[in-house]
Amino acid sequence: MTTLKAPRDAFGEALIELHDLYPNLFVLCADLATAVKTKQFAETFPDRFLNVGICEQNMMSFAAGLASENFIVIASTFSVFAAGRAFDQVRQSIAFDSYNVKIMATHQGLSVGADGAIHQCMEDIALMRAIPNMKILAPSDEMNTKGAVKTAVATDGAFYVRIGRAEMPKLYDDSFKFEIGKSYVLREGKDITLAGTGIMVYHALLAAEELRKEGVTAEVIDCSSIKPFDEKTLIQSVQKTGCVLSLEDHSMYGGLGSCIAEILAQKNPAPLKIMAIKDLFGQSGSKEELLAAYGLDKTSIVSAAKDLIKTKK
Repeated sequence: MTTLKAPRDAFGEALIELHDLYPNLFVLCADLATAVKTKQFAETFPDRFLNVGICEQNMMSFAAGLASENFIVIASTFSVFAAGRAFDQVRQSIAFDSYNVKIMATHQGLSVGADGAIHQCMEDIALMRAIPNMKILAPSDEMNTKGAVKTAVATDGAFYVRIGRAEMPKLYDDSFKFEIGKSYVLREGKDITLAGTGIMVYHALLAAEELRKEGVTAEVIDCSSIKPFDEKTLIQSVQKTGCVLSLEDHSMYGGLGSCIAEILAQKNPAPLKIMAIKDLFGQSGSKEELLAAYGLDKTSIVSAAKDLIKTKK
């Protein structure tokens, strides 16, 4: 039986492991310790944790102040609050001076499920991509998440790490080493590139297996580093397959698909289809129901892939 774990749980575990390695690590939370999985850290190391209450904007200002005194700061809340409500403080107080603040944002996109449109942040990557000095990571499973969190903490500067809520199968083994600016080829193929990020990497793998049954070999790339982005791996794959289908639990504007389009337009023109959330808000439902409703489930991916392959010259 496949073991499932939510990336947010892996984030909580990584925090505990980081405590002894970084005496200047300090964790902030905006009254959501149970949901974002900072509760164990708070209870185990209360002198290195502060719950600022339901005031995410103040939390980002606190984080910048602590970072100015040489702390490595983790500020954690839901994506809709981190990227949306606190955008001004993230831009002005953290990114402008490239402070050593790691924004660990959970609960975004359709995987939030029944919480509905108000909490389903579809535009966080787009908002953070536009801010100078901000690195963006969007891990796909527990090992990818642990690696992203630990690497962000070990690297100077501002980070936005997009951490999923839903339980996911393990895609990487325990020896996995995360690298900023690197994408990972999880499955090789020659007919089409499926480039996914976050929860959509697993669904890309499901679609690739279904395509294999129909004689189509799909290359699957985990784009867990959005900014900086691994242009080399993408271009090498597309030069081999001739087309790319991008997959993201995010708006079609300003996310992974936009990033790939920018690269292809300038360096390697090729057929591209962006599978993402169109110009819509979310709604309540299970993750599986919502992925199907918004055309991001396995069946939709397989159909889009076959159509895209037909456009190759």
